[in-house]
Amino acid sequence: MISGKEVATHNSRESCWIIVHGKVYDVTEFLDDHPGGSKIILKYAGKDATAEYDPIHPPNAITDHLPAEKHLGSVDPETVLKVKVEVSDEEKARVERMSKRPSLSEILNLHDFEAIARMVMPEKAWAYYSSAADDEITIRENHAAYHRVWFRPRILRDVTTVDYSTKILGQVSSMPMYITATALGKLGHPDGELNLTRAAANHGVIQMIPTLASCSFDEIVDAAKPGQVQFLQLYVNKDRAITKKLVQHAETRGIKGLFITVDAPQLGRREKDMRMKFDAEDPAEVTENKQQDRVDRSQGAARAISSFIDPGLDWKDIPWFQSITKMPLILKGVQCWEDALEAYDRGLAGVVLSNHGGRQLDFARSGLEILYEVVRELGARRGLSFPNEKFQLFVDGGVRRATDVLKAVAIGATAVGVGRPFLYAFSSYGQEGVDKALQILHDEFEMNMRLLGARNLSEVVPSMVDASSLSAHIVAVPGDTLYDTNYESMQHARLREVRAKI
Repeated sequence: MISGKEVATHNSRESCWIIVHGKVYDVTEFLDDHPGGSKIILKYAGKDATAEYDPIHPPNAITDHLPAEKHLGSVDPETVLKVKVEVSDEEKARVERMSKRPSLSEILNLHDFEAIARMVMPEKAWAYYSSAADDEITIRENHAAYHRVWFRPRILRDVTTVDYSTKILGQVSSMPMYITATALGKLGHPDGELNLTRAAANHGVIQMIPTLASCSFDEIVDAAKPGQVQFLQLYVNKDRAITKKLVQHAETRGIKGLFITVDAPQLGRREKDMRMKFDAEDPAEVTENKQQDRVDRSQGAARAISSFIDPGLDWKDIPWFQSITKMPLILKGVQCWEDALEAYDRGLAGVVLSNHGGRQLDFARSGLEILYEVVRELGARRGLSFPNEKFQLFVDGGVRRATDVLKAVAIGATAVGVGRPFLYAFSSYGQEGVDKALQILHDEFEMNMRLLGARNLSEVVPSMVDASSLSAHIVAVPGDTLYDTNYESMQHARLREVRAKI
């Protein structure tokens, strides 16, 4: 047991100790290697850094990356030097808005969660979750692309019972969608990704665990119910030994699919996130110790947590992945038919047609548009028809309605990944929000399957959609006047008045 007073004496660059979750660590030699820079660690030198550490690190990050001899022991909690936290007027106002959220019964669709989240989330968290590349054209296009596909419903079919369940990589899902990987869940809620794990179990859908989760991988797997299916999203580390260890551990823990992210050799400029981070800097800190802290904090949260990603990842690495695991391998972030064809020829299990939620290359096309050309070209060149059990096509980005998913299924997708809406749901309402979001999708699937005249997903076929305008690129403007004028969403609602009890 170490005294907090002793820890407090190690408060400099020459000797830097910090406390995380009641344990003391000597991080002196790690300062210059910290992806987020040394300044943020030095701010908590000799103090308890748990509150700053938790939202952007899984609990095991410090224990995994520091040598065992740097784990100094437990601290006497009664003697710890407390970090004085001043609650700003902005935070007080945010907490007040949180208390005035509409009840969950008033939430009618996934757009509503986003509107509420924008009002009640901390600004830094909102900036990280909602930001996209450059002028944010692609993030808007991801959603707008679904608006260019129209239905051709069939009539006079007995749709008393409809079944929209499916199999994804051989695993049963109650809907043709999965919860795709999104980073830093604790920025939005203290339970982070565990909100998604528990809600996924309740609704029979599959959760994809992110490499950059706030919760540890094992913590998320341990939270799953017996038999619950989970996938893993992988950012490939420059140190292949680290990647191999993670992949093989995931397979041992029962993960059913490995989704290798291939669209992030360098992170895009998420300027909303960058601007928020830059504005938050202390001007005095910006000029201090420039030579000692080489990390550009103005790049935002994304840059700070992702410097380990290998920009040298190449097609020649695929056989290595195939040699270290028997899990199905899927490339996440394919953006043209040529690369989808290459993935098929190399024996991969599928591809996710995705532009990383619009967060990488602005003016990248939507996953839905890429899907249409992949189905066409792989059909013509390899005789494949979709959906296809041997080589499965997935799409993510911009999905907000069950109708969006059904359009992708009709064109040839096995399933669709949904990410941001669930972040907004738990940031606003915790796990109950995610449960509500998934129930909304269940209800929408049942209604729209009936209205389409499809009794099961095998009847959601290409002839049910008109996708002839899908490649008509018109830049989606930030404000859709027609939508805002005619559809009254939660964006126009007021936070409820809280009346004092008499």
